[in-house]
Amino acid sequence: MFYDFPAIKPIRHLLMDPQITEIMINGHDQIYVERNGKMVLDDCKFEDDAQVRGLVDRMVEPTGRSITTAAPFVDFRLPDGSRVNVIVPPVAVGGPTVTIRKFTRTLTTISDLIERGTLSQRMADLLSASVKARLNIIFSGATGTGKTTTLGILSKSIPESERIVTIEDTAELDLQQQHVVSLESRPPNSEGKGEIVLSQLVKNALRMRPTRIIMGEIRGDEALDMLQAIATGHDGCLSVMHSSSPRDAVSRLEMMALSRGLMLPLWAIHRQISAAIDLIVQHEIFLDGVRRITHITQVCGLEGDQIALRNIFEYKRTGQGAAGRQAGQWICSGVDDDFLPKFDKLGMAVPAAVFNVGPEPA
Repeated sequence: MFYDFPAIKPIRHLLMDPQITEIMINGHDQIYVERNGKMVLDDCKFEDDAQVRGLVDRMVEPTGRSITTAAPFVDFRLPDGSRVNVIVPPVAVGGPTVTIRKFTRTLTTISDLIERGTLSQRMADLLSASVKARLNIIFSGATGTGKTTTLGILSKSIPESERIVTIEDTAELDLQQQHVVSLESRPPNSEGKGEIVLSQLVKNALRMRPTRIIMGEIRGDEALDMLQAIATGHDGCLSVMHSSSPRDAVSRLEMMALSRGLMLPLWAIHRQISAAIDLIVQHEIFLDGVRRITHITQVCGLEGDQIALRNIFEYKRTGQGAAGRQAGQWICSGVDDDFLPKFDKLGMAVPAAVFNVGPEPA
């Protein structure tokens, strides 16, 4: 078993601890962990940088990837699904640096997210119905805010009858449906050849008769391919991206689409985004360590030359509650007349109470 290898021994207890969600090794003598949403310095240490490098070599060996001074960083996944990033000297000045995002097994259902305070029951009902109704949804937020976890849990709403193609830099999605094809990008080899990028995988996915395309993360000019895939009738796409707000998510999509260098006018990009994306689900991690969805935002089309956004739900902070927990509530603003027909065309019924205007405690 992977955990039994001697090279893994210094951090085995951290990998096995269900309360730890991330392990950050900054050289041999400094290891931080994220426990209950907060980063703390752990007592664990390595003897020297050579021992850290032994850990790295043991972890990366089964993946077929490599890390050298010429290619000093690499992303890969462990057998249990955890995601690893490694960067070594000379780029990492303080010694080999390893970041392990552990695969979450404690959050598996939408009820788990509600219990943790990530979202409310009404928000959960809306998002589950939106996935079933084949809306195109962007899960947005900073690193470690729970975007991929939310996507993975909501993906369980996709019917078994559909063919799902997932596209990721480092495969970490663990979908429960049977008919799933997972595609993973590939870095160039030591000679700089053989690279497979996300935009190539999106184009190839369109030839695979998908009913759903799920992008693990949009980060470059593959955004344009994704938007065009949706425009050709591939509804129900789910994607993750890094951004600080729903408006910033739209701006980043614009910039990534323009990075293809096709000299497209901005109005054409705006029209493509407004026609393709239905919802933006914004995530944030608060000082109390709780990951919350702060916005469920509808993309409402164009107003002049700008993309119009409407917050269906928005989290409002109200202060600090018991035990240092952030106090607040979600405010529902309702939806406009163009939103519900997207559910009606597939016979999806959304309870009217979901859209009751007003606050809901977090």
